[in-house]
Amino acid sequence: MKAILEDIPAIKGASSFYARRIVVPAFEFKWHFHPEYELTYILRGKGYRIVGNSHEYFTAGDFVLLGSNLPHTWWGKLDDDEPSEAIVIQFSTEFMQPFLALHESRQIKTLLENSSKGLRLTASDALIEIIMGLNQIQGLDSVLTLFAILQEISQQKATQIASNTYQNVLSKKFETRINKVCTHLQIHCCEPIRLKEVADLVCMSESNFCKFFKKATSTTFSDYINDLRINEACNLLLFSDYSISEIAHASGFESLSYFNRVFLKKKQTTPSLFRKN
Repeated sequence: MKAILEDIPAIKGASSFYARRIVVPAFEFKWHFHPEYELTYILRGKGYRIVGNSHEYFTAGDFVLLGSNLPHTWWGKLDDDEPSEAIVIQFSTEFMQPFLALHESRQIKTLLENSSKGLRLTASDALIEIIMGLNQIQGLDSVLTLFAILQEISQQKATQIASNTYQNVLSKKFETRINKVCTHLQIHCCEPIRLKEVADLVCMSESNFCKFFKKATSTTFSDYINDLRINEACNLLLFSDYSISEIAHASGFESLSYFNRVFLKKKQTTPSLFRKN
């Protein structure tokens, strides 16, 4: 999917890297990319994390490392009780390069190489404390702390986020249209959606739109919607008492049999076993 370029150097100023704490009512849909690596830890909030061609439900504790120029967004659900909060750390290849040439940094180098499609990580309580305090540290201590964080996560087993089939498309040609389409789908994915309705948003014929969407997202229009709906279904299975049939309907599926078939294909298990496990 095409995304907006975020200008991190202009934001971080003279600092070697950028660490900040974000507190908002809910994470807004902002499909974007940047040359910098990004380490993100979600302190509070829930919704959908989209990285490349991956669409997954997230909650507090979500911890990921994203490679250079990998499109991504966290799209949160508004919670009246509390805001959404995240720690975001961004650092460039140029900043890392001198350190990665050292023999002692070989594990970190491998970690960053493996982050090209995103990595799902885990964080101990001690590591979370260090991450939360990083934006309060100044000078060389901040650089040493960042490397301590990277060294620790380089020693754990991480899970790749985007699939191996994902191919990044960074052409300005797609930017406005694909963001308009994907924002619309995120908001209305659980409602009936007609292909013509979405194609009309970007003034395209249905056949041309299908080609455009497949090129921009590396997936078909129908499969993209099914990903969004299955993730919503997973959320309801985990956090509601609705029946399987009610969840299928609430997630936008017209029939229970089709919902079960798609769920099995996407999650390699049935909705009832997913809820039980």
